[in-house]
Amino acid sequence: MKRFPGHLAAGTPTEPDGARPEPDGSPVGPEGSSVGPDGLPVGPDESPVGPDPASARILPALAVALARELSRRADEERHLMRQARTNPTPQVRRGLVECRRTNADALATIVRRHGWPTADLVGAPASTAALMILLHAPDLDFQLRCRDLIAQATADGRCPGPHHAYIADHCAVELGQPQFYGTRVDPATFRPYPIRRPETLEERRHDVGLGPLDEQMRTLRRGA
Repeated sequence: MKRFPGHLAAGTPTEPDGARPEPDGSPVGPEGSSVGPDGLPVGPDESPVGPDPASARILPALAVALARELSRRADEERHLMRQARTNPTPQVRRGLVECRRTNADALATIVRRHGWPTADLVGAPASTAALMILLHAPDLDFQLRCRDLIAQATADGRCPGPHHAYIADHCAVELGQPQFYGTRVDPATFRPYPIRRPETLEERRHDVGLGPLDEQMRTLRRGA
């Protein structure tokens, strides 16, 4: 298996590349899936606590329901993030914090039942939505566990390379370590957090499908 920097290695992230998920207001799955006591889709033969993720069997209808739920949650978080930027009242900020907490709890349940929601399972937009939820989750231990699941999925071709880059950098910065790909930017200085072996940075970025760092920074400054 190919390994990328940041796999099994012991601020504000830029948002992952990928199509923006379409909003969907209902967590109820189509035929072939239903909703468990926690409000998350489950298959017709699936216990809410689920089997071991490695042996979980995902029906197509359940995959669609999971994709809709992830996209809906990520879209709600984006809406609250926009509100927090334009109207940063304590109430709005509390709402965003609570949204991120409940989204992270829902994602943890999905991961426990089915493993990481890879692009080949739920589609690239919903997998990107799951990554955004993960990057804003308040539990670093959960992020570290998912980082390694994403690294495995990326090496197997089931997730885009940039997904691994974003979560690997996020975890490195949170651990006080240099990041690998330069995707985490310090909001105070608007410069990337320290980077491991900067002389080979562009090679690593190319390996996971990221463009040059200068290009990323120009895009960020235009959107600031």
